[in-house]
Amino acid sequence: MKEVNREQIEQAVRLIIEAVGEDPNREGLVDTPKRVAKMYEEVFSGLNEDPKEHFETVFSEEHEELVLVKDIPFYSMCEHHLVPFFGKAHVAYIPKDGRVTGLSKLARAVEVIAKRPQLQERITATVADSIMEKLLPHGAMVMVEAEHMCMTMRGVKKPGASTITTAVRGVFADDPTKRAEIFALIKN
Repeated sequence: MKEVNREQIEQAVRLIIEAVGEDPNREGLVDTPKRVAKMYEEVFSGLNEDPKEHFETVFSEEHEELVLVKDIPFYSMCEHHLVPFFGKAHVAYIPKDGRVTGLSKLARAVEVIAKRPQLQERITATVADSIMEKLLPHGAMVMVEAEHMCMTMRGVKKPGASTITTAVRGVFADDPTKRAEIFALIKN
């Protein structure tokens, strides 16, 4: 994958500073291009990772009941405005044929996917699809709740508005009672 070009980001940030009518050589702004380039390298580090790699390690455990990790915090950047959105992801799956993964791997997959220019809907679907592809479970369900700064600090200006997206696969898509169970557990 392509590495982040810090020098190019620094040049672009200098241009933005000038374009808004500021002096990029002013004391408080002189190092801003470097700081922004370093920040972008960090917040977009998921571009150089495949979230499915976190599901390469599986453990054999005869457990074919629900596994749910909820309230996984994440931070991402809206690809439409390049401003942050942030919230919590809830990730559930029902293992099949003894294929379970470490609980931290579910959180790591969320983090990798979120660290890209992103849409909330894509985070939700990509986590669910990655689990289905690599763990081959009976089903997977992902729910993401987030606040989008593009709605808070600009445009409609509605701070506190929360967006919820879901992705249901396998038995969760087929059985509304299983979906309801997950929603109830997430709420509590």
